[in-house]
This record gives sequence, structure tokens and C-alpha cells, in this order.
Amino acid sequence: MLDLNVLKMSRSVSIEMPEWTVEFLETIPCEIKLIEDRMRLVLELARKNVLYKTGGPFAAAVFEAESGALISIGVNRVENSYCSCAHAEFMAISLAQQLLKDYDLGRKGRMKHQLVGNWRPCAMCFGSVLWSGIRSLVIAGHGDELEEITGFDEGPICENWREELKIRGIELIIDVLRNEAIDGFKEFAASGNTVYNSRQG
Repeated sequence: MLDLNVLKMSRSVSIEMPEWTVEFLETIPCEIKLIEDRMRLVLELARKNVLYKTGGPFAAAVFEAESGALISIGVNRVENSYCSCAHAEFMAISLAQQLLKDYDLGRKGRMKHQLVGNWRPCAMCFGSVLWSGIRSLVIAGHGDELEEITGFDEGPICENWREELKIRGIELIIDVLRNEAIDGFKEFAASGNTVYNSRQG
């Protein structure tokens, strides 16, 4: 027989950003005009997430593409939230959607929204980008470096991933502060922090 108390406990999911992000947000401008500066913000978020041991070396942020208005930030929260879905892109997109009260960030009449991440999204987050309404994706890089340096499993990405973005009207900007992002992954690898792949611990 199903335990109704257990059922009540499992009816909602709550995933919170780490406490340090509250104070950090008070130090940054509400609008960031340059794409390089938007990426610098994301790289610093990823670095702090490793430093404070609040998740993996990944961060993302949603901006209004034209104005640079910061809508939301996200860092990886898999370990702390006990949720394999709590990736940085997922967090940033979800928080933006909740703030704007709309699951479609690309709805007609809305400002174009841009997601900035410190590497190409994994297999799961790539799907999230496609279906979120995001109209511009900015990444520090793509390729095998992330997996080779850190040991994370990013999952299977289709060979024509760029074309899939284009088909859906999503602008792609790549290799923004690529070397700096790779340096961040090397710092994570040297930190001894957990690589939490389901098959690797």
C-alpha cells in the first residue's frame, strides 16, 4: 500500500542557489554590455562554486541580449541538491523563467534572451536550451578539453549541434575567453573536488 506521507513529501522539488551568490550579486552591475564581460561574470561564478565547494565547475547566466540586463545566474548544484538535473544552465534558465513567469523566453513580443555558459552545454542542457526560448547562446568553447581535464561525462552531442541551433533560430557565439575557461577546469581538476558522474562517484 502506498504511504501517503511519502507521497506528500515527494510532490515538489526545491533547488536553491548557494548562499554566497546573494552577496556576490550585490557587487555586479545590473547591465553588462560586452559579451566578454558577461563571460567573465560566468567564469567567476564557476570559480567560486569550486572554491566554496558548492558544486561543479560550471556556471551560466541569462541576459537580455541587446541591453545586457542580467536576468538570472546559475551554478551547478548537483551534489548539494541531490539532483542530477541541477546543472548551471538548467538553474539559470529555470530561474529566468520563474522570474518572468513564462516557460518561453523567446515568446513573441519579448526581448531576445541570451544564455552565457562556460562551455558547450551537456546533452541534457543542450535540450533545455532548444526548448527554453533562448535566442542566443554564448559559450567559452566546445570540444573534448572539458571531459579530458575534469573527467566529467557530457553525454552524446549530435554532430550537427550547430545546425540544430540555427534551425531553431538560436544564434551561436563561441570561443569567448576560451583559455580562461580551460584554466578554470584545470583548477577544478587540481582541487580534488568530486567528479559526480553516476558511474564514477
